[in-house]
Amino acid sequence: MPHNAIMLQVFGKMLDKEGLELPPKVFIEMKGEFIEFIENKSLTIRFHNQEKYMNPFHFMQGGMITAAIDNTVSPFGYSLAKPHLTKEIITQYKRPIRKSDKYITVKASLHEMQEDTMILKAGVRNEENKLAAKAWVKCAFI
Repeated sequence: MPHNAIMLQVFGKMLDKEGLELPPKVFIEMKGEFIEFIENKSLTIRFHNQEKYMNPFHFMQGGMITAAIDNTVSPFGYSLAKPHLTKEIITQYKRPIRKSDKYITVKASLHEMQEDTMILKAGVRNEENKLAAKAWVKCAFI
């Protein structure tokens, strides 16, 4: 399914909410591209690796990797439940994203749904499909 069709499917529940800007500017800035959406199971988004994300060692900064995670788990969470805010992200880095990696792919899935929160998990893979980071994300319903 093409990027725009997946994006409409994921954000569909939120399009009628006044004042929401979808996709968010940060998602556009990071050049996010919806790759796959399996309803109630997972969402996969590709983010292009940009020169401005590099640290002095020519690796993608950890904060940008975590931003890509947040830009994936948040829309996935919107497809699952009522509006929420990211409360906590715990990111474990496994290997660097090198300057030569053209993109990273982030896959989000549901770990646990509770009355007032949900816990999502995410895996970040480099261009060679090797695990580069993983995260647990706690979201609070608003």
